Formats: sequence, C-alpha cells, structure tokens
Amino acid sequence: MINLELPQKLTQVQQMAQQLASGVFRPISRKYDAIEHCDTPEELKPVAQMMAAMSGGGKKGSGKGSDGIKNGANMMGIMGVEAMCWGDVGLMLSIPGSGLGNAAISAVGTPEQKQQYGKLYCAMAITEPGAGSDSAAISTTAVRDGDEWILNGEKIYCTGGQRCDAVVVWATLDKALGKAAIKSFIVPRDNPGMSLVRVEDKMGLRVSDTAALSLNDCRIPVDHVLGSAEIADTEEARKKAFGGVMQTFDNTRPQVAAMALGVARAALEITREIYEKEQVSADFSKLPYNSTARELELYRLEADLEAARLMTLKAAWMADNGQPNSKEASMCKAKAGRMGNEVTLKCVALCGELGYSERTLLEKLARDSKIIDIFEGTQQIQQLIVARHLLGLSSKELK
Repeated sequence: MINLELPQKLTQVQQMAQQLASGVFRPISRKYDAIEHCDTPEELKPVAQMMAAMSGGGKKGSGKGSDGIKNGANMMGIMGVEAMCWGDVGLMLSIPGSGLGNAAISAVGTPEQKQQYGKLYCAMAITEPGAGSDSAAISTTAVRDGDEWILNGEKIYCTGGQRCDAVVVWATLDKALGKAAIKSFIVPRDNPGMSLVRVEDKMGLRVSDTAALSLNDCRIPVDHVLGSAEIADTEEARKKAFGGVMQTFDNTRPQVAAMALGVARAALEITREIYEKEQVSADFSKLPYNSTARELELYRLEADLEAARLMTLKAAWMADNGQPNSKEASMCKAKAGRMGNEVTLKCVALCGELGYSERTLLEKLARDSKIIDIFEGTQQIQQLIVARHLLGLSSKELK
C-alpha cells in the first residue's frame, strides 16, 4: 500500500531539484521569458549533466523495500519535476536530454534503441494540423521501401523540436485501419527530408521551443520503428498494440501534473509572502467562521493543491509498482491541470496590481500554467478517458 511519507532517497532528489530551481532557474526566469527564441540557455548545459547523475543514482537506489513497495523512476520524476517547475517550467522543459521522446524510447524501445538514443535529447511529434487530441486521426504516413521507411506529413506543436537531437514521429502504416496502424519512428533531427518550418510565438513557456516540422520523403533505416512494425491481424491484438504506443502517456501524464503542482505552489508561496506583510496568513489554526474571506480563499487553494498532489503521487506510485494506472494518470493530469490554472489566476487576482505587474512572478506563472491544462491531452480528453474507465466503455462506444 502507498506510504504518504517520502523515503530518504526521494527526499534527497526533491531537495537537489529545489536547490536547482531556486539557485539557477528563478534568477534567469524573467531574462529568458523576455528573450523567448534562443539556443539552449548556457546556464542549462551543466544542469543536464547533473540531472543525468541524479537519474542514474535514482535508478540504482530504486527497487523494492522490505515491504515489497517500489519507488522508482516515476516517483523520482514527480519529485524532480515539481520542484524544478516551482522555479520555471519553461526552463525545466529546455534542459537538454529530457524530451518526451526519451520517455517513449524508454517505454517501448528495444535495448539497442535505448542504448543508441536513450541519452540523446529526443522530442515527440504527434500533433498535426488535422489531428490533435484524437491521436488515431494521424495522417502522416510511413511506407516500407526495402530496408528503409519513407515518412511524409506535417507535425505541429512539437516541444523541443528545434533544439533536440532526434524526434519520435507518430505515423500511420495504413490510414484505413485507424489507430491499429499507428507506429512511432525515431528520426534524427538533421535527417534529410525533415525540416523545421517555424518556431511558435507563445503566451507562456516562452523559453521552451515549440516547433512545426515537415517530413518530405524522409528516409530512415527500417530498425528505427519503436516496437513491432507488424499490424495485428485481430481486433483484440490491435487494441493491445495501440495500447502499447499509448503507454508512454501513462508515465508522462503524472509528470505533467507535477508541472502544475510546481507552478501552483510557487504562486501560493508568493501570495502568502505578500499577505504576511499585511498581517494576513493562512495557517489553518482558525475555524472557517473566524477567518477572513482572503484567508478562506487561501485555505481553499491550498486544499486543492494538496488533493492534486496526492492524486499525482498515487498515479506515479502505481506505475513504479507495475499496476495499470491509465485511469489514475488521466485523473491526476485533469485535476492538476485545472488546479494549476485556477490557483495561479486566483493568486493574480488576490494580489491585485502586484499580481498583474511584472514586479512579481505571478503573472508569468499564470501564463505558464495554461498550457499544462492543454498539452499531453486536454482537460476534456482526460475526462473522457476517465469516463470510459469508470463506465467500462470503449473509445468507439463513448466519444
């Protein structure tokens, strides 16, 4: 059973990430928000080496305790992401080597692929002009030609698509077969046939590059497909195959939820500091009817943050312990995404002109929080996934 007390090794990871956030991210947060389009910030290059060391240590130190409970890479990721996003979520996403494509390779890649590409900075290209939350509607094609695959299509909103070393591209082998024919392919960033179309201007996460990519007769070796290239011959096997592709999100959605935890905690801490100067504090020592309206609002926001945190920890814990967590991953992502947006916007409102101005980070945190409720599956998609699990209905039966 899950233990709500963090073990010492995870606490150490959390403390290291918090030091990184306060010592490196916070001081340069405004600088890179204003610059927006740039190469990988110089300050982040040594961070990538430190993160690799932290990751290696975590893997060695993970494993089952005397009670049979395991705290591994997923829980470690939650601790690190939440703390770093307290500093700056855009800078966290810009650390070389921490792309979404790395999670896909780790989840379904062969040992050889993990060895060759696992240490590179790998982005993920899923979204298309005509296919967003409905991944099964992907129209980018992959055609086998001897010992190569030929990819054609257009990808948009690819996080890290400009700075990465390689991109994991989702494409279909046969559009008529729907999601059963969707596979993911590893494409080196400088591969002939894949070109950068543009880098988006954005409301938040401005330092993190979001790219549009074009694939025109892009040829890659036949072994660059993640998992099996075969299309299953039964409906049940096809569902299982696509489920393997989607497994990446069961691991990454709790980490996206952790991003929301970080920005919400940062906003609440700044708000409390401002309020304490006015002798207003939320210490939970008063009964509701003895509290002011501002104190009650802080209580509500703190409770909402804590609820999202516990849901996120549970989803990550289940993944580490080999338990199916698709429902819980969507639950925590939906809850935390909505919570992060509501908390940061409310903190801006509670602090008035200080919240709206650039004298504090509150307005930036509010801008950054919005995308967390959208990417990795929108709020509405997460609720749909949860509903399917609760009602026992398939994607065809409940759309």
